[in-house]
Amino acid sequence: MNPESAPEHPQPTSLSDLFFSFTLLALQGFGGVLAVVQRELVERKRWLTQEEFIEEWAVAQIMPGPNVVNLSLMIGGRHFGLPGALAALAGMLAVPLVIVLLLAALYSHFSDHPGLAGALRGMAAVSAGLIGATGLKLAASLKKHPLPAYVSAPICLLGVLAVLALHWPLLYVLLTLGGLGCVFTYRKLAP
Repeated sequence: MNPESAPEHPQPTSLSDLFFSFTLLALQGFGGVLAVVQRELVERKRWLTQEEFIEEWAVAQIMPGPNVVNLSLMIGGRHFGLPGALAALAGMLAVPLVIVLLLAALYSHFSDHPGLAGALRGMAAVSAGLIGATGLKLAASLKKHPLPAYVSAPICLLGVLAVLALHWPLLYVLLTLGGLGCVFTYRKLAP
C-alpha cells in the first residue's frame, strides 16, 4: 500500500475489534475511565488524535447519558455505522454489567464489614486523582486553541467556582460559560 492511500491514523479493523477494545476499556476504567480512554484511544491505538479526542469528548459530555458510552457510540458509528455503534456499546456495557451485578451481590453480603468502607474511600481518592491527572494532561492541548490563556483560564476558573462554591447545576455552567467560550472563539476565528 502506498503512503498516499494510507489513513492518517489507524482505525478499528472490524466490529469484533471495536467490541473487544471497548470491553477492555470498560474493564480498566472503573471510576476513572477518562484517563484510560484517552490513553488507549489516543496514545496506544491512535484511533484519534489528541485534538479529535477532545472534540469528541466535548460532544459526548453535553449529550445525555454517560460520557464514555456516548463516545463509544460516536467512534463505533464513525467507522462502521449503526453496527459499529452497537458493537462498541455492547463492548462498553456487557462484561462490566455482569461484574457490577456480582459486586452488588457481594456488597449486600459484606456491607457491614468495616474494611469495605475504607476500601471504598480509597477507591474514591484514586478516581479523583485519575480525573485530575487527565485534566492536566488534556490542558496541554489548550496551547493550540484560538483563545489565549488569559481568556481561557478565567472561564475555566469560573466554571470550577460555579460548580464547587456556588453549587450551580452543571447544565447551567455549561450553557453559560460554554456558550461564552463559543462566542469568544467564534469572534476570534471570524474574518
